[in-house]
Formats: sequence, C-alpha cells, structure tokens
Amino acid sequence: MEGIAQKVRAIIKEFNLNNYSFSKRIGVTSTTIDSIINGRPQSDGSRKKTKPGYDVLMSIINEFSINPDYLFGKDDQMVRSDVRKPETYSGMPQVVAVNATGNENVVYVPIKARAGYLNGYGDTGYIESLPSFNMPHLTNGTYRCFEVYGNSMVRTFFDGDLVFGKYVESLSDIKDGRVYVIVSRDDGIVLKRVINRIDERGKLILKSDNKSGNYPTYTIDAQDIMEVWYVTMFASRQMPEPVDIYDRLHELESQLVELREAMRN
Repeated sequence: MEGIAQKVRAIIKEFNLNNYSFSKRIGVTSTTIDSIINGRPQSDGSRKKTKPGYDVLMSIINEFSINPDYLFGKDDQMVRSDVRKPETYSGMPQVVAVNATGNENVVYVPIKARAGYLNGYGDTGYIESLPSFNMPHLTNGTYRCFEVYGNSMVRTFFDGDLVFGKYVESLSDIKDGRVYVIVSRDDGIVLKRVINRIDERGKLILKSDNKSGNYPTYTIDAQDIMEVWYVTMFASRQMPEPVDIYDRLHELESQLVELREAMRN
C-alpha cells in the first residue's frame, strides 16, 4: 500500500506541478513538501519523512478537489467523482491534420479564426475546417501557422506576418529569450518572448519586443496554458529598407580615414 508521501507525489505529478508550485497552491513552504515526500536528513545519514498535519491535508483536499479516501489508501480514485478533472498540459496536440500520404500538414490559423480556435483546438472537425498545407522542410514535429495580430512584437514581427510554430511537448523545454505562440484560457493566442520559470514558480514570463511602453511584461500560470508553439520560421509582408544609405556611410567613413592618413603624411 502506498504511503501518504507517495500519494502527495502522485497528486503533484497528476497536476503537472513541481514541489515549489504545489507548495504555493496550498500555502506552505517548499521545504515542508520536500520533508513530506523525501524526508528530513538525520544525523545518521538517513532521512525521516514528515507526516502532514490536518491543515496541510485539508489544503490539499480543498485546493485540488482530492478524494479524502484516496489520501488514506481507502480508494484508488484521486479526484472526487463530482468534480471534473482539470486539464493539464499535453505532450502532443489534441488534433493534427494529415494529407493523403499520411504526413502531417501545417494547419493555418488566420486572425479571423483566433476566437474559434480557443474552443476548437481539440475538435477534429474544427481543425479540419481550417486551411492546411504541406511544407516539406518542416518535419520532425507538428507545426502550426499563426497570423500575427497587433503590434506588441513590432521590431521583430508585424501585424499580418505569418509565424510557423513547432509544438512544444513539455513546458520545461521552453528556452529563455525565444519567441513562442502561447494559447491559454484567459489570454487567447499571444505571440511573446518567453522567460521560463515553470520549475521555480509554475509560471511563464511573457515579454513584448515593442518597447513603446504600451505592452507590459506579465506572467501566466502553467495550469492555464493549453498549447505552446516554438516559432522556428516566419513570413513577412514588410520589405527591408534599402541599404544604399549604409553603403554611402561606409564609403564616407572610408574616405575620411584615407583623408586623415593623407594629412599625416
């Protein structure tokens, strides 16, 4: 029979949390959780596990709607039957599109489809209703194309640009400073530069490249994230400015250097 430590560890894993984020949810320190699961070091080198008190157990039960009988080994059902099990981040997209040869297509999510995508990202019929196409060089993963909306990422991406994202299988794989498409319950579809604090705080920090002051940095909880797509490629209607002005500046700088050398001689 599993002890209380194994039960608590299973709950943490079930809700896609770590010791720190779990401790914050129930209002205790991460040290408390660590002592319950792993035990406190003893003078003889062993570790003695701490038994959670009544207040800690009640916090776990209330915060995660846990079946009390599960904690005490009387039932195998973790979450109470009258509570819908919360969705946690999935390591695979719920729905993908494939072509006639069985290879995955890139599903295109235009601006006008953004609102519907929040409700239909897990609906096969909805995903199939979106445009899709094959890009031979986008392989080894599932890709989705999103149309950029707004100016929060100006300097890097512009309104109407297309970004191609590869599905992120684990939130822990998110790399600091890279650009991702984040799909969440509260914020919808956003394109942001991300700082990963999932392991430490159970959150992502989302930053905009537009430094006008109108797009503040904010955080999002791991439990609110439905999909994450790592931007690997983009297509833009913004053509780069002619570079002849830089060529002229370089030429002028070269002439000045030559003039100084001539004057010295």
